[in-house]
Amino acid sequence: MQNFLDTEIKFLKGVGEARSKLLSSEIGVATFRDLLYYFPFRHIDRSRFYSIAELEGSDLPAIQIKGRFISFRVEGEGVRKRLVGVFSDGKRMIETVWFSKVKEMSSLYKPGVEYVIFGKPVAFHNSYSIAHPEVEIFNPEKPPTGFRGVYSLTDAMRKKGLSTRVLQSLADNLLKHPRFNTIPETLPAEIVSRYKLMPLQEALRQMHFPEDIRSLQLATERLKFEELFYVEAHILRYSMERSSKLPGFYFRKIGENFNGFYFNVLPFKLTGAQKRVLKEIRADMKTGRQMNRLLQGDVGSGKTMVAFMTMLMAVDNGFQSALMAPTEILATQHYATIKEWAHPLGIKVALLTGSTRSRERKDIHEGLLSGEIKIIIGTHALIEDTVQFKSLGLAVIDEQHRFGVAQRARMWSKSKIAPHVLVMTATPIPRTLAMTVYGDLEVSVIDELPPGRKPVTTLLRYDSNRMEVDRLIVSQLREGRQVYIVYPLISENEKLDLKSLEEGYKRTCETFPSYKVCFVHGKMKPEEKDHQMDLFVNGEARIMVATTVIEVGVNVPNASVMVIENAERFGLSQLHQLRGRVGRGADQSYCILMSKAKAGADTKKRLAIMTETTDGFLISEADMKIRGPGDMEGTQQSGLAFNLRVANLARDGQILTRARETALAVLRGNPSLLAPGCAPTEAKPEDMPPIILAENDLGIIRCELATRFAKSVDWSLIS
Repeated sequence: MQNFLDTEIKFLKGVGEARSKLLSSEIGVATFRDLLYYFPFRHIDRSRFYSIAELEGSDLPAIQIKGRFISFRVEGEGVRKRLVGVFSDGKRMIETVWFSKVKEMSSLYKPGVEYVIFGKPVAFHNSYSIAHPEVEIFNPEKPPTGFRGVYSLTDAMRKKGLSTRVLQSLADNLLKHPRFNTIPETLPAEIVSRYKLMPLQEALRQMHFPEDIRSLQLATERLKFEELFYVEAHILRYSMERSSKLPGFYFRKIGENFNGFYFNVLPFKLTGAQKRVLKEIRADMKTGRQMNRLLQGDVGSGKTMVAFMTMLMAVDNGFQSALMAPTEILATQHYATIKEWAHPLGIKVALLTGSTRSRERKDIHEGLLSGEIKIIIGTHALIEDTVQFKSLGLAVIDEQHRFGVAQRARMWSKSKIAPHVLVMTATPIPRTLAMTVYGDLEVSVIDELPPGRKPVTTLLRYDSNRMEVDRLIVSQLREGRQVYIVYPLISENEKLDLKSLEEGYKRTCETFPSYKVCFVHGKMKPEEKDHQMDLFVNGEARIMVATTVIEVGVNVPNASVMVIENAERFGLSQLHQLRGRVGRGADQSYCILMSKAKAGADTKKRLAIMTETTDGFLISEADMKIRGPGDMEGTQQSGLAFNLRVANLARDGQILTRARETALAVLRGNPSLLAPGCAPTEAKPEDMPPIILAENDLGIIRCELATRFAKSVDWSLIS
């Protein structure tokens, strides 16, 4: 017999062939399971009636109003034809609009009859309207009560008559199906009992049709825990399997290169955080297992120095190191820095990018194969098949969120034994996101800036403050400093009311005629981009006009001003990255966020966060709460390839921690979740890259692991 939840949605009462195609194409509901887990995004208290007067100056979600239709009229022709109804609550009026089934709707509702309309009010020309409202005759003996779910709908669904009420009816049909009670519990009884979780069937009912607020809260908590439990179990199982199956190089000693650099060459004193992280890395490399460590640290915190000293550990133990960066600008920057540090030690360092010439490329390939080149810095060029190493022992991935999973995997497949892996990011990652996306890596944090660095002063300004901003720029230029001005667009776009680099470059040249201005954007040819960058790096150009291409990899300590135009268009983490381009020297630096004066209160509040703190972790937490984890840069590439239906990584940290601890307890005795008597399979480095591959649908992960749990786990071991 077919699994009840896998039944095609067309076989549900009220669906049929046409609706099933619409549900599948518009919201991905193709089976009973899909509909069951297509939860309302909001629940409305149906016992509450709003007056039209309450809409004034508010942004309410879907609401219900009791009253009567005063009149109807048809406007437009052809595809623009629409039915407009005027609805009154006895004191004020609101318009209702239907864009389809005009003739049918015009004869359906009668003026003078008391109705309840339900929908989302939208402001337009100082009045309000509700498009495609749900309408029902008001029955004073049975007024609406309880909570009603509001489902996400598309325009195509609305035009075809698939409203929230229809989805509610379909969900009701599914919950009343004779086989609904056959749905098995997906969490072990021990966990349900221990945490007093609502049983699955009841939780699903309450999510669609909650009896009260408390029931909805318990149902939501149950489903959040389940979702996060299986995510963490999947990540941890993968991590434990890889750790048990993949050996690593044993770095036995701290030798003459590391010690010689530390005592004789090190250009500045290491911070306490840098020393702590190096000790953590050293401990990993002595285990005989592959190191997989994520190094987080704000811009300028000294991650590159930690990476280089880790490379010296590799050299001292007879191994080569590779550092892969996402752009030529960043790779070249790393190369210049590391070559300078390595030169007194006699360690050969090379740079390999897409621009490397054929003859030089051939020499680099030979040097890597012979072992003469100990450290290679590069871009995606490092993962080409022609690049082979004599003994690659360490792979460093910088700004790793900019690489795809397959690209990263090709780096550590360059060795028969998986090299130690250090991934670095200057984008602070919220703890809950790190536990999920990077749950299979150990995490190190550099939470100190080198001594002498002054916090960047961040100011929020509007076009009316333009002259004030220009005066600040002039004062810094006269002191010999340099300035960045960043724009969201390269060219003017009629559809977007945003400032562009082209118009900005012209204005900058006219406003500051005494100073040379250069410009950089992502569509420039590499050689032209490098030329413009060199003008700024060597100080010949005092002002750089750019897009966000300078977000990483530009290190000009003399730059003291960062102006970001249309700052409201950028996420907080990106603004923080851009701000990190200044404040790299000992002088006071400034970041000016230019925004529209008419920006909404939420936008101003969001930008104000940047003016209040320079703590990247606080900013990243705020950014995730505002934008959600799915929108955080790089998370889709980095492993969060499924969508959480109920849980929210920005708000459910406690549940996530509890779910992770439970998953750890379950997996501790049987990391692979193998049934008794089953032998583990062999693994190769390229099969198990260190960033979690969560490409399966969460439902599949849940089903697979639930089956394994049932067969292989001794639940009495859970503490």
